[in-house]
Amino acid sequence: MTLRQPPLAGVYTDATLTDFGGWEMPVEFESIRAEHTAVRETAGKFDVSHMGQVTVSGPDALELTQRLTTNDVAALGPGDAQYAGITDEDGIMLDDTVVYRLPAESDDDYLFIPNAGHDGEMAERWVSHREEWGLTATVTNRTEEYAMVALQGPHAQALLAAETVLELDSLGPFEVANGVVAGVECLVARTGYTGEDGFEILCPAGDAETVWNAADCQPCGLGARDTLRLEMGYLLSGEEFHPRDEPRTPYEADIGWTVALDTDFVGRDSLAAQERDGVGETLVGVELLDRGVPRHGYEVTDLDGATLGHVTSGTMSPTLGVPIALAYLPTEYAEPERSVEVVIRGEPKEARTRATPFIDR
Repeated sequence: MTLRQPPLAGVYTDATLTDFGGWEMPVEFESIRAEHTAVRETAGKFDVSHMGQVTVSGPDALELTQRLTTNDVAALGPGDAQYAGITDEDGIMLDDTVVYRLPAESDDDYLFIPNAGHDGEMAERWVSHREEWGLTATVTNRTEEYAMVALQGPHAQALLAAETVLELDSLGPFEVANGVVAGVECLVARTGYTGEDGFEILCPAGDAETVWNAADCQPCGLGARDTLRLEMGYLLSGEEFHPRDEPRTPYEADIGWTVALDTDFVGRDSLAAQERDGVGETLVGVELLDRGVPRHGYEVTDLDGATLGHVTSGTMSPTLGVPIALAYLPTEYAEPERSVEVVIRGEPKEARTRATPFIDR
């Protein structure tokens, strides 16, 4: 299968590349550790054009998006954004997304961001439900039209301020505005996936390199993106949830705060029952105390060797210098400092549960 090429493929000449969600994307430019450290201490830039971009407009754009995402879209004012799940009738997560209510002067009403490789599937989901429910809305998959650059880190605002007249001090977390960056008309959002302050900049695909080159900081790949999000305990589609391989609800994935049960959405009744009755397992932070690195699929046991659950994601934390992981465990193990073991190549390793985020942000 031919991999999809992002608009910034031309800047990857010195990067290590991989297939991610059907896109050819950089794993690292210099090293994962150097890129991770740059984001935590100064700033780094990521090409996140592999994430989907789907716009929804028209008289029923709000109702359609409200009924297909778990959060309360009606609560968004122009220029606001929110994190949400996309669930099936059983409350199982098909995807997670950020929904933007676009600024009033925009051509479209809403923009939502599916995960890599999910743009076509999610656009079709919106279209098919629009038809089923007899709603009037225009759904457009714009993933091939736009590039998306994430500028993240404590110096991100200063770097961006040098390239735009947009009042960044007035742009709060999970807010979005239209603005010119390096001479290019862009959509600038104060969102991100690293735990640091930063911005995600959406621009026409043909202007991607202009926006990318304007930010004079460390280029970063998917490797650092993964270690940064893991330190924050953020979910990764395909790891912490997958409708077939890891079927989980928002309550199990520890994002129950994104579920607005006073709204009507696909999966609402199943999730209301789960909220009432509780869940048997939940996503928990784990820190390894012995040598080793926990990886996806590794078994987690109690001290007697009885299976409790499994690791979904793990890494050696560059910030903390210790191995960390996310794992689905019985809900009683959500309490920090519970002793567990992670089985690595057949050998149990001492570990403990941890609250997330692992770092203080």
